[in-house]
Amino acid sequence: MKMRIDIMTIFTNMCESVLRESIVGRAIKEKLVKIKCHDIRDFAYDKHKRVDDSTYGPGMGMLMKAEPIYLCFEDICKQIKKEESFENQHPQKVIYMSPQGATLTQQKAKMLAEEDNLIILCGHYEGVDERVLEEIVEEEISIGDYVLTGGELPALVLVDAIVRMIPGVLSSDECYKDESHYSGLLEYPQYTKPSLWHNKKVPDVLLSGNHEKIKTWKKEQSMLRTLRKRPDIFKDYNFSAEEKEFINGQKK
Repeated sequence: MKMRIDIMTIFTNMCESVLRESIVGRAIKEKLVKIKCHDIRDFAYDKHKRVDDSTYGPGMGMLMKAEPIYLCFEDICKQIKKEESFENQHPQKVIYMSPQGATLTQQKAKMLAEEDNLIILCGHYEGVDERVLEEIVEEEISIGDYVLTGGELPALVLVDAIVRMIPGVLSSDECYKDESHYSGLLEYPQYTKPSLWHNKKVPDVLLSGNHEKIKTWKKEQSMLRTLRKRPDIFKDYNFSAEEKEFINGQKK
């Protein structure tokens, strides 16, 4: 087993239905990753299985209670200790999906893909009691500066971004190394058959069979596309002297 991810949520069916599909589902079937969803309601201690309550102080909405989350976390830790034998096992890294967290990037996903095991906490309602966050959460991650109903969709986004970079999940490393953001640039434009569609032709260089010219074209297009679409990340890229010369020539 390469990696284990545990998701704490009150909507296990929602998460599991997505995780069964596409690349993540195939990675699970091929035992390249183990992903388990845990229902926080199973750890509520009243007969109604309530995991939320009203907040202290003025305010609207309900807040997820600390104790069911903590009991769920403890149970996951026990399962990991009993079931898994990672070569370099270390204490579980807990991530809370929150609009207050640092924005998810490709580099962050790459770093997390190197972990042995992750626990992802999905909040709901008005969020989670601050005390349990202080107790167990190591990092908060956001998928953007907006608010969603719960943390399930962000958690699934995070899992997808991580799993596709686990060795063996994709056919080769090139499948993700050429993609947008991995190298710091956006991906170059791509085309498939037919070569002529709606009077729009595939660039001649891609039909030339000259691999060196194609490689150069792809890098140039990545730079130009990043400059045009994402100048904010373009300015932070470490260009070579030759690349700077090309960009300056395009700006004239």
